[in-house]
Formats: sequence, C-alpha cells, structure tokens
Amino acid sequence: MKRNKLIFVHALIILTSCMAAGCEPLDKDVQAEQSRVPISMVINDLGMVFPEGLDENDNPYIHYIEEETGLDLRVSIPPQEVYEEKLNVIMASRNLPDLIHSYNPVWYDEYVKKGAFLPLDDYINEFGPDLQTYIPEEAWERMRYNGHIYAIPSLTEVQGIELMYVRKDWLDNLGLAPPQTLDEYYEVIKAFAKNDPDRNGLHDTMGLILTENMGRTAPFFGAFGVQLNSWLERDGKLVNGSTLPETKEALAFLAKLYREGLVDPEFPLNRNSVFIEKIENGRVGMFSAAWYDTRGPIALNKKKDPNAEWIALEYPVGPKGYSGVYDTDLIRGFNVVPAGTTHPEEVIKLLNFIAGKGRETLKFGFQNEIWTMQDGKMVTNFAEHDKHLYRGIYQALVDVIDPKMAKARLDSLGDFHLYENLQIIERNLIRNQFFGTPTPAMSKYAGHLEDLQQIFTEIVMGIVPLDEFDAFVERWYMEGGAEITDEVNAWYAERQKGGASPSP
Repeated sequence: MKRNKLIFVHALIILTSCMAAGCEPLDKDVQAEQSRVPISMVINDLGMVFPEGLDENDNPYIHYIEEETGLDLRVSIPPQEVYEEKLNVIMASRNLPDLIHSYNPVWYDEYVKKGAFLPLDDYINEFGPDLQTYIPEEAWERMRYNGHIYAIPSLTEVQGIELMYVRKDWLDNLGLAPPQTLDEYYEVIKAFAKNDPDRNGLHDTMGLILTENMGRTAPFFGAFGVQLNSWLERDGKLVNGSTLPETKEALAFLAKLYREGLVDPEFPLNRNSVFIEKIENGRVGMFSAAWYDTRGPIALNKKKDPNAEWIALEYPVGPKGYSGVYDTDLIRGFNVVPAGTTHPEEVIKLLNFIAGKGRETLKFGFQNEIWTMQDGKMVTNFAEHDKHLYRGIYQALVDVIDPKMAKARLDSLGDFHLYENLQIIERNLIRNQFFGTPTPAMSKYAGHLEDLQQIFTEIVMGIVPLDEFDAFVERWYMEGGAEITDEVNAWYAERQKGGASPSP
C-alpha cells in the first residue's frame, strides 16, 4: 500500500510539472497505441523458433503489422502437440479470441456445423478487397456452409512435392544416360547398387533409397498411373488409388528391387534424419527428392564431396505410358471468427493486409535486412533469412498463390533450382479428384485404413506374398472403405450435376 501511494504521488508531480510547462500529458505514439483496437488470435507456430529476446508478441514483424493496421495484436500459440485439444478447450470456454487458425479441415467442419463461427460474407465484401482478388472461387467454395462463407482460407502455394534426382557423376562413371522409362530406371538402379559407381572399390552404394511407411515412392506408383491414398476417376466413379490393380503392379516392381538388393534394405527404419545422413555420406545414387532437397541433403552431399553432381530426371514412364506424382491440397488452413466476438471487421482488415499490402514484407522479410536488390535481382542473406523465419507464422495465416513473387523469392535463395523443380512437378501431377471436406466415414475409419496399408511394406520386403494385396483390398472395403467410397461418390456426383460441392 505504501509503495502504491509513492507511485501515485510521483506520477502526480510529473503530471503537474508537465502541465505547468505547457507540455502534453502523453506523447502521440502512446496515445496511438492506447487507441488501437485489441485483436486476440490463436495461431500455430509451425515449428518456428524466435531469436533470443523475441516472442510471438514482441518482434519486428508483429510490430510492423500493428503499425500498418493500427491494431493491437495479442497472439496465443498453443503447443503443437496439443494444438487441436487446446482449440477445443477454447471453443468450450466463454473467453473466445477474435481469430482462430486451424490446419485441420475436420475441426473446421465440426464447428461450422455447430454454428460456432460468424458468417463473413458481408465483412469480406466491405473490408477484404485483396482477399477477393488473390483467393480463387474454388477456394471460397470450400469455405461455404449453407451458402455462407465461414472461414478465410490459406492456400497451398506449392502444388506438389516429389521429383526424381540422380548422381550424374555416377551415371558418367558407368557410361549411362539419364533414365526415362521404368525399365531404364531399373537398369540404372541396378548398376548403382552393383557396379561400384563411386569407384572406391567397395560395395557400399545403394541404387535407390526410400523412407519409412513407403515414403519417397510416389514416382514409381505414378509410372503405373496411380498414387497412394488419392481418389482417381475410373469409369465415371472415384476409387481410392491404394486399392487399384495398378498399385499391386507398382508394389511388384518395388518388391523386385528389394529382392535383388537394389534398394536400401533398411528403408522401413529410415526416418528423415537417417535418410538425409545416407544421402549426405555419398551412399545414394538416386531418390525421389522433395523440391527443396537441393538445399538439404543434396547440398550436404556436395559440400562433403565436391565432385558430386546431381540432376533432376524426367519421371519414370511405365509400361502403359503413365508417369507423375501426387498433388497437394489447395487449402492449407482455415481462419475463423468465433460467434460472439466483437471485432470481426478488424479481423478481416488484418487478414486482408497479410494477403495484400503486407504480403511482400512478410514473405521476403525486410528489404536491406533480409534481402537486397543487386543488378536488378533479389539476393537473400541466408543467415538473416533463417534467423527470421518466424515471420512465416503470420504470413502463413493467409498464404496466396503468386507465381511472380514465388519465383523471385526462390531464385534469391541461390542456385538450387527450386523454382525449376516446382515447374517440373506441376507439369506432372496426378490430381486427387476428391477435395471436399473429409466425410464422416473418413473421420471414423481413416486411421484404421492407414494401419491396414502397412502391409505394403511387408509385400515389398517379401515378408508376405504379393497376392496378400488382394486380401488387403477386401479388408479395406469391408472395414470402412466401402462407406467412405459411397460418401466420396455422392460428393462427386453432386459436383458433376451442379458444378459445386455440397455443403459439408
């Protein structure tokens, strides 16, 4: 109590002195800050970390957003491992934030049906011109329920992930040309495993590396015209790619590689760190790379072995002329305004700023700090770029597709062929024909059906015979797959009739 009285007296003396001198009680910056509308938001940190001394509410990028929008942003970031649980707790409470961001379409679908979100159509029309410009109708269509928009979507800028990369220096050592057909791929993989392509006199190379859970196999399934877990059109109906006869053919090809010792025998244990280490250490001659792996394991290998030369390949073309890889979903995340919050118009202004005027700064970082223009080209300072990656926490709230900006950013990161890789992928996508909200049966059975699919690894390793695939398909349909397929085709039929997906 005594301390509070002293503080009050001290403040009164300062105020009286200031008034006597004719000065203003508060400077304009303090007044502006006090007049800002407070906006509370619950968002995901995407695994990003803040430099020492900074956090989600105190860093240059959130201050930039606040200055430009006139808002007082109050950010809460639940731990990733309990993110969805925390959102559920928030929705059950009476202390609702102004904005929630979720990456889970099932979560969005569940709460929109409960009437938990505010319809945003009028606010978007009045305060979201850039949102309307940069977000296509097909994305808005998926945000509608009973004819109204209940979320601002964040888009997936990258349309696909995987493409094939090969050690060109190993091809040259063995007098081989870059493979194109699946048969040519087999011959190169075999030569890399058997013929000492690194010329060190040791039997220490593998022709192809995969990862756990049948990861990095997409181009080989694509050679047979399928992709695992994608919905493909057959005779006017959608069927799950994991159940098709062509998938059995792809498994037979991979099983042949394993049986002949041409693929990494430890692939079921290859988590990402182990996968990267084997490539870095020069044991791998070919793999299905993520488009950004030229900055990752490939760069690490070239640093360790300056003679290593990697090039992108055309996708393997199968016996019937098929090739390609899976695509990514257009929708990355959902921004919702809980019903009952007080400043929906300010939320839309904020998201409109991130998609529009603030997009370049939040995507690239501050000019002359993260990047500069040199000879008409954008050049990124890697150390500063990596230190300030946390800006993506805010930018990703409303990611939009901007090819010109994407090319400038990716080219600025160095000669890693990042934009070129994405162009190769985009020309070779096998599109997933189902892109609606997950159906009720999906929510009920998806986990179990994914567990059933573990038999694919056993087939490739020869633990169970290839014909066990047929038994898998039968179980898949009996244990939830048939119900999912019916719901997916009801959605598909509705789209074919009216050109729009039904309400979730």
